[in-house]
Amino acid sequence: MRRVEKREERNIMRESGILMPVSSLPGPYGIGCFSAEAVKFVDFLAAAGQSIWQILPLSPTGYGDSPYQSCSAFAGNPYFIDLEALCQEGLLDRDQLDEADFGSDPEVVDYGALYNGRYALLRTAYAAWRASCRGRYGCGMYYPDDYYAFTLASEGWLDDYALYMALKAAYEMKPWTQWPKEYRLRDPEALARYAGEHEEEIGFWKFLQYQFDKQWKKLKAYANGKGVQILGDMPIYVSADSVDAWVGGSLFELDGEGNFARVAGCPPDYFAADGQLWGNPLYDWDYHRRTGFAWWIKRVRHAAAIYDLVRIDHFRGFDSYWAVPAGSATAKTGRWEKGPGMELFRALENALGRLPIIAEDLGDLNDSVRQLLADSGFPGMKVLQFAFTGGDNEYLPHNHIRNCVVYPGTHDNTTISAWWDHVATKAEKQNAAAYLHMTSAIKPTAAQAAAVKTATARQYLLRAALGSAASRAIIPLYDWLGLGEQAHLNTPGRLGGNWAWRAKPGFDTPALAAEIRQECEVCCRVKDVLLAE
Repeated sequence: MRRVEKREERNIMRESGILMPVSSLPGPYGIGCFSAEAVKFVDFLAAAGQSIWQILPLSPTGYGDSPYQSCSAFAGNPYFIDLEALCQEGLLDRDQLDEADFGSDPEVVDYGALYNGRYALLRTAYAAWRASCRGRYGCGMYYPDDYYAFTLASEGWLDDYALYMALKAAYEMKPWTQWPKEYRLRDPEALARYAGEHEEEIGFWKFLQYQFDKQWKKLKAYANGKGVQILGDMPIYVSADSVDAWVGGSLFELDGEGNFARVAGCPPDYFAADGQLWGNPLYDWDYHRRTGFAWWIKRVRHAAAIYDLVRIDHFRGFDSYWAVPAGSATAKTGRWEKGPGMELFRALENALGRLPIIAEDLGDLNDSVRQLLADSGFPGMKVLQFAFTGGDNEYLPHNHIRNCVVYPGTHDNTTISAWWDHVATKAEKQNAAAYLHMTSAIKPTAAQAAAVKTATARQYLLRAALGSAASRAIIPLYDWLGLGEQAHLNTPGRLGGNWAWRAKPGFDTPALAAEIRQECEVCCRVKDVLLAE
């Protein structure tokens, strides 16, 4: 009896999930959103025995259409608002949707077409919503109760965000650093005057967040009801062109004139001789310590409210980070600085309780980063595409620990199929073929490894991930579908062409769900199934 109980506990802890950005869902309006297709995908996850739906940040996309360069650490992406739901509310009609241009290819997000077409429809919906609120109960303007509740719950960030976006729209979406001085430096009288004169425009940006919040909560509740947790993503840094940077200057390193003193990046390495210059403002960690990390507590509380689990990007930056003087042409002029370490995570846990965090601990790690991960207790990440460079690599499945999350690849990696076909070296293919027994030869030659078909290699790699000791295994949807380079979500360092892949309608077949469930059942990753004695 004791052995069975222990095995049952083990099965409860082992989970699997699918990485699928909301933007990559199919649908008729240019980008995936909180639509019927999203509900259908949740049903697909449940049928496939999956416990986790991992998504990318839900925040508005910014420079390079990246969700990691957002104009707000708290706001949601208006592109994800379901237009069909607005039709059902009577705020849009079918002809308006049919006439809009969302791009020519249903399998690619056309961000330019979205910007031009989507916001026009959302403004039309907002005008209809305001008209429906005008004169209610004898008031000049009376909004629904749930709108008032939303604005009250969001008062810590919504007003600043809406004012920022109204100003940004007025100045042709230029960065706030290029606005007139009184707005750039946040003169209180000038801002109050602007807010009073542009109430309707500010209300538009609040309306979008209200609709986003309402629709997302409904979808998340549906997923939770199906036994599916949402794993969200929280970038460590905020964008330089963001309301957070505009409002919270003291949060960041500033020079004597109030400009950002240094910015984020990473040092030169084998892949980038000049390093990578990200340009995000760096935190003034001394200020955060003096305030008890209040801003971070607010940010993580918000993330924990909209997700069930939170992946923090670039975890190593909390141990040490590469600081580059602002205005540098490359990242070569930077230097390592010490991060807040466990002091931050203790403050977060004291305020919020146990944190549902997964640490993105990839990259060039040193012993202090590894120690921080161990001290935090957060699960880290293991990526199989990094595992076969030779020797006793830490990413090989036999080196995985229980408290980690295994991936074939992340959103920055290409797909397994494309990796095998175009990225893996001859040596990596040999090592993978030998380790995973892809051929009859115990130690295959380069020619024997090269002869392994892509579909075969993909299957072995997927099964290696699912069979790992890691408590959670997350497989990108495009890897279950066997797609190639066309599904590569993001190539770091490339501007444009990223974050654009969308799945074909009808991908979520019962046959695929059954296949995924069976593969996960064999590896004890489906909660309601135990292996037979």
